[in-house]
Amino acid sequence: MSGQENSLVNSTTRTQAPTPQQDSRLDYSAGTAFVEECYVPIRKACLPLLDWGFLRSDATYDVVHVWKGRFFRLQDHLDRFERSVTKLRLTLPYARDDIGRILCHCVRLSGLRDAYVEMICTRGVAPFGSRDPRQCRNRFFAFAIPFVWIVDPERQQRGINLTVSSVVRIPPQSVDPTVKNYHWGDFTRGLFEAFGRGGDTVVLVDLEGNVSEGPGFNVFAVIKAEVVTPGHTVLQGITQRTMQELCTEIGIPCRAATISPAELSQAEEVFLSSTAGGVMPATRVNGQPIGDGNPGPVTLQLRDRYWRRHEEGWHGTPIDYD
Repeated sequence: MSGQENSLVNSTTRTQAPTPQQDSRLDYSAGTAFVEECYVPIRKACLPLLDWGFLRSDATYDVVHVWKGRFFRLQDHLDRFERSVTKLRLTLPYARDDIGRILCHCVRLSGLRDAYVEMICTRGVAPFGSRDPRQCRNRFFAFAIPFVWIVDPERQQRGINLTVSSVVRIPPQSVDPTVKNYHWGDFTRGLFEAFGRGGDTVVLVDLEGNVSEGPGFNVFAVIKAEVVTPGHTVLQGITQRTMQELCTEIGIPCRAATISPAELSQAEEVFLSSTAGGVMPATRVNGQPIGDGNPGPVTLQLRDRYWRRHEEGWHGTPIDYD
């Protein structure tokens, strides 16, 4: 965007993205961060201690992945990031196209062909003694690191044990779940509970006791040959949307619906979706097998198609490494 009415920031407050500078003495191969208008190796990246993004989790972010040298659904992630920024009454210091260039250069400088790329907007630092968020100067950060798997490919072959937690997800009346945020205290409590019960990861419940979402992923269940996924109290995942599109491609009904823990435990198949890993089978819920205890045919079909469409360049934005 550049001056259009849907721009996030006024041209008088927008900063032009800096010209990329590379210090040949530094090693960027483990990842690159964009901090204070500079590109630095990920290990040298740091956040100002008084930034409200750190002190108060007053920030939003989005994560897009790179696979074999292409961003997947970059524009969709930028769209969601912009919506989150607007909902939190933040202001981005860079235009959308400049943010895209910053993300590209973080990947290019690292030389990563498969990467986990995050963009962040924080409230920033307030004048000394102020508690007024309007007085903060909002900040933008970004980084690219090697691709992150919530469930690594080896464990995907057998599927994971998903624990349904007793911990309630922060309700939408308190924190808007459609804004990607760092309010993970409930997820952390749920993860410790899951580990204590022998689980691999966790899904929280909502105030009504129905299945909500997990730390960084959406949940799907195959029930009576239909794919269902919680549609309320959850982040509207980009990979979740991709699953819905792929279900349409292969002719499987898919819809957002309420899922109780009992329905999840009795489902024909259960799987997770995330930017960090795509389609990931859950073959046990609370330690009990789902179906025959192996990844199911719908899950495998969606997973295979998801990665095959990546190979074809579907929704891909190539990165010029030169």
